[in-house]
Amino acid sequence: MASDWTDRIRLRNLRFLLSLAQTRNLSRSAAALHTTQPGLSKWLKDLESDVGLTLFERHARGLTPTVHGQALIEHARRIEAQLDRAAADMNILREGGAGHVALGASGVAATEAGPLAALEMAARMPSLRIDLVEGTMDLLLNQLSQGDLDIVIGRTIEDDPSLESFDSELLYTEPVALAVRRDHPLADRGAIGWDDVLEYRWVVWPRGSPIRKALETALAAAGLSLPPNYIESNSVIANIALLRNSDAIGVASHRSASALAEMGLLRILPLTLHCFGSVSMYWRRDEYRPKSVELALDCVRHVLRGPDDALQ
Repeated sequence: MASDWTDRIRLRNLRFLLSLAQTRNLSRSAAALHTTQPGLSKWLKDLESDVGLTLFERHARGLTPTVHGQALIEHARRIEAQLDRAAADMNILREGGAGHVALGASGVAATEAGPLAALEMAARMPSLRIDLVEGTMDLLLNQLSQGDLDIVIGRTIEDDPSLESFDSELLYTEPVALAVRRDHPLADRGAIGWDDVLEYRWVVWPRGSPIRKALETALAAAGLSLPPNYIESNSVIANIALLRNSDAIGVASHRSASALAEMGLLRILPLTLHCFGSVSMYWRRDEYRPKSVELALDCVRHVLRGPDDALQ
């Protein structure tokens, strides 16, 4: 059962707390909130007294959240995000829509998996509003935690304590491919080897990403390493532009590379990398989940998981 102090918390109080977390200054927050500094200071002291913990350290430069304060601030952010989503959902429903789902896709999923999942949602729920957001996994999972996203599709992460508040499900495992522009000097070679591809500059995903790890594993197995003049990028669009306008060689998941090849943007080199990466979806372990999110999860499963989870 909630303690007494939570019964006295109002939405305005959450805004007080979030403003102090942002400005780290009583005067600036008081001005922004159209209240007085003494009144805001008293409110903070009363809250700390009710909670029984110091939430902010006071010093000459302003305020710094304590560990306890940061924990409460994170809860406040999630509550605010959920209320914003509730207001948006009510507006959509008022206008005859079916709700709102925000889907995040990391680089490995942004080219093919994320868009296909969004299209399946649109087909099943014609009145649904869909947000498709591309980003790195750390940023996407943070947005998922804050309530700004409902589902994230991206690389499989294992043994990470920060994922304890999420549910996850493996969607597929696939090989890694090498991609180049359509008229690349190596594109029409019947057979190529590591010596051929290592003559060129490479465009690679950031260190620690699953595709980068897979590439480094394949190179290490061959007793090789990346050329030192590689370009590192975490943007799908930037990587495509870099490859299409140079002789550079890129690394991509098989699904993404195949989709780009079908569009006529790139070609896949005939060099087999004996390494694989996997993609999973993540969602919050909430007690309540809107029907639209439940259907969206099923759409992701339907589109991205089939009888052949691993591409051959």
